[in-house]
Amino acid sequence: MEKAFKPDQWEDKLYSFWEENGYLQPQKEGGGSEKETYTVLMPPPNANASLHAGHGMYSVDDVIIRWKRLQGYASHWLPGMDHAGFETQYVYEKHLRKQKKSRMDFDRETLYKDIDAFVQENSGLIYDQFKKLGFLADWDRSVFTLDDHVIDYVYETFQMMVKDGYVYRDEYIVNYCTFDGTSLADLEVQYEERVDELYYIRYPLIDGMYKGKDYITVATVRPEPIYVDTHIAVHPDNKVTKELIGRFVLNPLTDERMEIIADEFVDPEFGTGIVKMTPGHDPHDFKVAKEKGLPIRQAIDLRGKMIGGPYDGLKVKVAREKALEDLRKKDLIEKIDTEYEHSVPQCYKCGRDLEPLTIPNWFIKVDELKARVIDVVQKDEVRFHPPKFKKHMLDWLEVMHDWPISRQIVWGIRIPVWYRIAPDSSNIHVTWLDSSGGFHHGPVNEFLNDGISLDDIRAGLQSLRASTGENAAEYMIAVDQPGDDYLPETDTFDTWFSSGQWPLVTLRNDEFSSRFPTDFMGTLSDILKFWISRMIMFSLYRRDTIPYKNVYLWSMVADAKGQKMSKSKGNTVNPIELVEKYGADAFRAALFFGVAQGGKVNLSEDKVKAMRNYANKIWNIGRFIQLVSEDHPPGGSSSGRIILQELNQEWAEVKTKAHRNMDAFTFSRVFDDIYEFLWHRFADYYLEELKDSIRSGNIEVLEALETIYVDCLKIIHPFMPFVTEAIWKEFNGDNTSILD
Repeated sequence: MEKAFKPDQWEDKLYSFWEENGYLQPQKEGGGSEKETYTVLMPPPNANASLHAGHGMYSVDDVIIRWKRLQGYASHWLPGMDHAGFETQYVYEKHLRKQKKSRMDFDRETLYKDIDAFVQENSGLIYDQFKKLGFLADWDRSVFTLDDHVIDYVYETFQMMVKDGYVYRDEYIVNYCTFDGTSLADLEVQYEERVDELYYIRYPLIDGMYKGKDYITVATVRPEPIYVDTHIAVHPDNKVTKELIGRFVLNPLTDERMEIIADEFVDPEFGTGIVKMTPGHDPHDFKVAKEKGLPIRQAIDLRGKMIGGPYDGLKVKVAREKALEDLRKKDLIEKIDTEYEHSVPQCYKCGRDLEPLTIPNWFIKVDELKARVIDVVQKDEVRFHPPKFKKHMLDWLEVMHDWPISRQIVWGIRIPVWYRIAPDSSNIHVTWLDSSGGFHHGPVNEFLNDGISLDDIRAGLQSLRASTGENAAEYMIAVDQPGDDYLPETDTFDTWFSSGQWPLVTLRNDEFSSRFPTDFMGTLSDILKFWISRMIMFSLYRRDTIPYKNVYLWSMVADAKGQKMSKSKGNTVNPIELVEKYGADAFRAALFFGVAQGGKVNLSEDKVKAMRNYANKIWNIGRFIQLVSEDHPPGGSSSGRIILQELNQEWAEVKTKAHRNMDAFTFSRVFDDIYEFLWHRFADYYLEELKDSIRSGNIEVLEALETIYVDCLKIIHPFMPFVTEAIWKEFNGDNTSILD
């Protein structure tokens, strides 16, 4: 053995050995029969992603795969990649902007094909980087969330849910990015604390005075959509404003009659304790309007322009200035607070303000579905590690409401719905491009009446928006076009809808009997609500069983000071650079050493360097044992027996504890204990105390030292696979593996 372990001379060679000799696939017994199985599904990274520090936590899955393989299981890690709808389309649109183009320059079908080509060209890098980390995943079994069999399965699930009465269509208020052209899930919304102007607007009273005045005053940061408001609200228990309930005011922009109603959502401390209701553009107002059957009017369209009224076609900020100008002319602005602090929702990608917009959505009714999830979680049929996440899951399920599954993007699985088009279809609006690239937007019947064919609209279709409610458009659930007089739904499924079926589309049909439920699912804690809950829900719905037995929530990888990494802070770490400098084992070990289960991983170059030193220590202990075995032929000295007994006893306790902690998925405890034992007890203490026995060639001591050292290698191997495999080969030959 050389004097030091050199990762760059070993890692590629060892990984090629594992690949070429079938170690990435589950091993069978000597006679070819299947061993006891252990199955882990890889949380699919984005198809066009490259490795960042957080991806290092996939090492947790590799640890459990290798550990179970060492225990004799036919462990199998099934990988995959996610199409990552909005994320990927956003990246592609940045690519288009560099070419001075926009998604609006393309029809839906062309844009989808172009994004697909872009993804195919740029995907797969992360798999190569995962291999650099030594991941024992069966890459030949990789599944992409837009593979044909996945799409077919997702369609089948949707059609089943429609048939079973779990699907409905309704208007819903969403966080909408008018720049990126899609709604965003709560997970994708970021908030900016900002100082804006708060306008105090006078609403003339119709029926008398209030506190000696013939108007009431309402505070708002958004005066531009006042023209669609139909009601004013106060808190029912607010003694100051209670007398206003049931009275009427005039809309300050339209002079429309508005009733003052009561609802507990009103904060008496905000402004004057009197609020205007804009149900089409405020989530709280929308909820109240739905409950009370109030009208919901739209003032802003999906392009961020005003609809109808006095400001039709204007951008929001321009309309705001125009509205303020009109209100000043009527002397209806009482005052302006120029230092109003509030939290503004923004798109996490482009950073622009989001618009709460009411748009048609497809929904899943969740009450019955989530009840089954709650039951299996409460019964610990699915176990959470750390255990605190069980409560987090149950808390989320308790408040989980019907799930809107529509996304207004192209890149994804299109919802398999078709709308019937008739000459009077004024309830269906379309945007489309003609053969010359001209952009058109409006009710489909107007285009038909102008002599434009439905085939032309279909060929250039960008988006379709069909009405709900009393004026609902007629539609059919079908994968293929049901007739010549139909246009397709252009919304795609929320990514969580398709990825929520991940455990059901990764296994082959003949594997469900032996490998389902799977055994272990590792992932980030911040998608516990959005992904983990839905995978359990779909698995119970489609297969009447849980998808996995254990959920392990990875630690967050932070910088050396414990701060979340971000490019803006300049504190990101490039894992590949660290791997190239110190080796994959060092990077992997740094993710476990000194980390409490569920705690942050404070990652620094110094920590990775320290783990490189540990890899060298492991190597040098092996080199020492090999050398003394060669230089000191077995002898008969009986010295050191008491120390040897002490070593055997201590190791038995450490080994038992390590196995117990591995079974409990407290991986860092395992690594920390073996680190302490091998370096500071085995090397620093026992080798020193037994040096006379070693020099004399005491066979009992030499065999015990090698046996315990090899046992240590097997426990360290899942965390540091390369150095331990290299030592194994140095001891046993190039064609052997520690995994056998």
